[in-house]
Amino acid sequence: MKKLTALFLIVVAWLTYISFTIDPNKPVQIPASVQRTGDKEKGYQYLITGDYLKSGIPYNFFMMGAGKDKANYLGRDSFNKNISFNYTAIKAPNGELVVAPNCLQCHGQVFENQLYIGLGNTSMDFSDSKSVSKNPARLYSFLSIGGAKKFEAAKNFLVATKTIGPYLQTEVRGVNAADRLAGVLVAHRDPVTFEWMDKPVLQIPDEVVPTDVPAWWLLKKKNAMFYNGLGRGDFGRFLMASNLLTVSDTAESREVDSHFNDVLAYINSIQPPKFPKPINHDLALQGKPLFNDHCSKCHGTYGDEAKYPNLLIPAAIIKTDSALYKTNYSSPQFVEWFNKSWFTTGDHPAQLVPFKGYIAPPLDGIWITAPYFHNGSVPTLEAVLNSKLRPTYWSRNFDNPEYGYNDPGWKHTVLAEPAKGAYNTTLPGYGNYGHYFGDKLNDKERKAVVEYLKTL
Repeated sequence: MKKLTALFLIVVAWLTYISFTIDPNKPVQIPASVQRTGDKEKGYQYLITGDYLKSGIPYNFFMMGAGKDKANYLGRDSFNKNISFNYTAIKAPNGELVVAPNCLQCHGQVFENQLYIGLGNTSMDFSDSKSVSKNPARLYSFLSIGGAKKFEAAKNFLVATKTIGPYLQTEVRGVNAADRLAGVLVAHRDPVTFEWMDKPVLQIPDEVVPTDVPAWWLLKKKNAMFYNGLGRGDFGRFLMASNLLTVSDTAESREVDSHFNDVLAYINSIQPPKFPKPINHDLALQGKPLFNDHCSKCHGTYGDEAKYPNLLIPAAIIKTDSALYKTNYSSPQFVEWFNKSWFTTGDHPAQLVPFKGYIAPPLDGIWITAPYFHNGSVPTLEAVLNSKLRPTYWSRNFDNPEYGYNDPGWKHTVLAEPAKGAYNTTLPGYGNYGHYFGDKLNDKERKAVVEYLKTL
């Protein structure tokens, strides 16, 4: 086992070296790594009812604040029947019933009254994160005075959330601050023991780089996780990293990790939803060869002879907003923390390997994954293929979202100037530039390619 781990680290070190020395004008193929297998049914149950977070808000306090959720999209029973799909009622180690957020906070979204597990949540609101820290701080003070058992069960969760809250604020709603969340958490934890430290031991940069949440059903095709192929080795280790929010020690992490081979098996079983409206198949047939000629080299082919190349596209080629991948070089302390942490140990280690560019993702189910680009800066699929159509400032209705089926993506309002809550692509990290490959096509050809993309 130790020899396997040492060999893995040597290979990763070599990959890290070549990531700094490769030709910046040529795509790089990501090598595959062995993944654990598991039971998808067990993985599903652990995903929606498991205690991968073992601390949370006491159940009665949560219900007073959130109220009863009547939708029950997951068909859960007992205490979980009355709470939203993106929370789970679990027993804390001291036996107290608490409610903790689960993976579907980011990796599940209701689309036209149906829950799609694995669809990235594009309606979360990190634009007012001060309230995220204020409410846990109040509850922390209240419980520390009035209920010893409830306070013990909630302490890890409340300490972490009131600490990270002030760091997570994004400029607009709909983008995710997951990278920032991970960075702040590791800054407060010992890499070997995962012990929580009240004062950060790593420097936390000022900027919050936004991301869009990729669909889980794409993972089965990918040889690396995250937009720039940063995550190498065992995917389960990255999937269970949310445990860092409340974990007490690495013994707890090992127990949680023992379930995530099953969770990965479930994720690998998820299929992309089919486009629900009529498709112009004659037009789609015209679009398929255009796609294969202009897009498949990076994004792969689809159908009976599907093939995905797993290519990292250097920044010099893709030309999209660079803030996300640059953070791994401007703030290497977070990569270094991970690469010397518990996550790199054992017989299925993981490692971070930075790259100056981004993965060309698979496009299965792309119709439902709007907005587009790694930062969610482009509201429609047609605008991905025609950079002239990308609005500089735009907004969408989060209370009553409307989807455009003719031009897949969110119906939105184009604005002439910046406005509170609107997407502003002139801000650092929020740029909608790059990926100009579709500009070579004419309008008729782009329409045909979009119609073909509806079939994937």
